[in-house]
Amino acid sequence: MSNLQKDSGVLYVVATPIGNLLDISARALEVLRKVVLIAAEDTRHSRKLLAHYGIGTPLLALHEHNEREVTEKLLRRLAAGEDIALVSDAGTPLISDPGFYLVRAARQARLRVVPVPGASALIAALSVAGLPSDRFMFEGFLPSRQAARRQRLETLAAATATLVFYESSHRICDSLRDMADCLGGKREATVARELTKTFETLMHDTLDGLVQQVEADADQQKGEFVVLVAGAPARERSAIDAATVQMLEVLLSELPLKQAAGLVARITGLSRNALYEQGLKIKESRKGA
Repeated sequence: MSNLQKDSGVLYVVATPIGNLLDISARALEVLRKVVLIAAEDTRHSRKLLAHYGIGTPLLALHEHNEREVTEKLLRRLAAGEDIALVSDAGTPLISDPGFYLVRAARQARLRVVPVPGASALIAALSVAGLPSDRFMFEGFLPSRQAARRQRLETLAAATATLVFYESSHRICDSLRDMADCLGGKREATVARELTKTFETLMHDTLDGLVQQVEADADQQKGEFVVLVAGAPARERSAIDAATVQMLEVLLSELPLKQAAGLVARITGLSRNALYEQGLKIKESRKGA
């Protein structure tokens, strides 16, 4: 704390409900009441939440189109000792929402930034999907153009961690079809729709099965979506092919063995231990050369 500006205010990053207004913590409500200003992605949306809880704190719009301009004003107020809260339309700010520029600038200015944790569609969906949650990759929204979307999915096809995506109603069918094509239609997956809201639904099937379910039911094409896809099965030790050996050889020229093996494991999904043993063989062969 000693490197922070003295007597400055606090920027609170406050999670708000993703649907059900009861999903807000007592601490979040206390913070929203006591700060002098709330920077909100959409003031009209946030005003409904504040009105529900009888909170009259002034609101200021902070979104992707004005974030850089507004940040300078907020930094001055924080430096002057005022406490400010940052909220997004729903869930935890910065998770596919505005706020990164403000938080980064506040930290660079040595201002105190404090998280007030709470709802997140990402974590809520992961907790009920029934897919492995020890390792997951959050990809946010895929590109809107099909060519770019498929290219991104193809780069993720070998990832062994559970993949998590956000998707909108007008692209959910197209995205599911592309996921089935690029990741494999037999992959286990979950579509979480309208989490915590009146029409919340969870569908679990293969990607091929989910494409059929969603395309057949117009109601399941409405709302906000989190799509979770099981990772690719880990490849066996025997799958260390020539290209992988070459990759390991190149990295070993620049990195320690443990770090090189770990990096190749992340890229290929192969066993770290198997790659470490392969690296030892490469190093031994170099000694004998």
